[in-house]
Amino acid sequence: MAAKTENPRAWWFVLPVILLVAFNALVPLMTVVNYSVQESFSQGVWFWSGVEWFQQTLQSERFHAALGRQLLFTGIILAIEIPLGIFIALSMPKNGPWVPVCLVLMALPLLIPWNVVGSMWNVFALPDIGLLGYTLNSIGIAYDYTQQPLSAWLTVIAMDVWHWTSLVVLLAYAGLVSIPEAYYQAARIDGAGRWAVFRYIELPKMNRVLTIAILLRFMDSFMIYTEPFVLTGGGPGNSTTFLSIDLVKKALGEFDLGPAAAMSLVYFLITLLVSWIFYTLMTRHEGEP
Repeated sequence: MAAKTENPRAWWFVLPVILLVAFNALVPLMTVVNYSVQESFSQGVWFWSGVEWFQQTLQSERFHAALGRQLLFTGIILAIEIPLGIFIALSMPKNGPWVPVCLVLMALPLLIPWNVVGSMWNVFALPDIGLLGYTLNSIGIAYDYTQQPLSAWLTVIAMDVWHWTSLVVLLAYAGLVSIPEAYYQAARIDGAGRWAVFRYIELPKMNRVLTIAILLRFMDSFMIYTEPFVLTGGGPGNSTTFLSIDLVKKALGEFDLGPAAAMSLVYFLITLLVSWIFYTLMTRHEGEP
């Protein structure tokens, strides 16, 4: 069998894209870094502040509270959407005329823009005229996401689950349909039950796509902004003011560019660190016999 040869000239085709992406990413990043170490007292006049804004951010109770809400929201989302997505994918047919129907239905929520999702749920959950809010109140359940922090949290979580579980479903389904039928035939011959088939055949074969699903859902939920901002605006009070919403309030609402830049870099580093931890833990056994 002839050895496989590599052609390094192929890199020249992707080099323009790499340079363009690097330029579009590095210029805004360096601008934020520049703001994070300076202070402005008047228009066009800047003074060196060093790491003062980073220290202020890390010691801020406001930052810790927003980070705690963000981590709690992300943990809840992962705990709901990953198992639910796997369950739905296992329930979908693998062949026949219903396959395209199920795939289209699963893909529909992903096609709706984020701001439209927030607006839809804003109207849907209104306590007086919204279908969800009016129904819950009419059956005796006190529900008002504009006044009750718990109702606001439940609404934001339900909105995200409705919008993004489909992504987990489609990724898990792609992993399931790639499993050869021979594995299932061997399991039937051995008399394996449904749980054994899932534990020893389906789950290991879905490992890679589930890694992608968890990383994508972690990063998306940890950086969520548009949907909860349109739905609740961070309220009632600060109950749904996640880290992303608090960052925008500091940068645009208060126009405090130095602390906001430092906060955004800390936010960025936390996202990278947790994503790296997730990836390392989920791939640590790959390549082992």
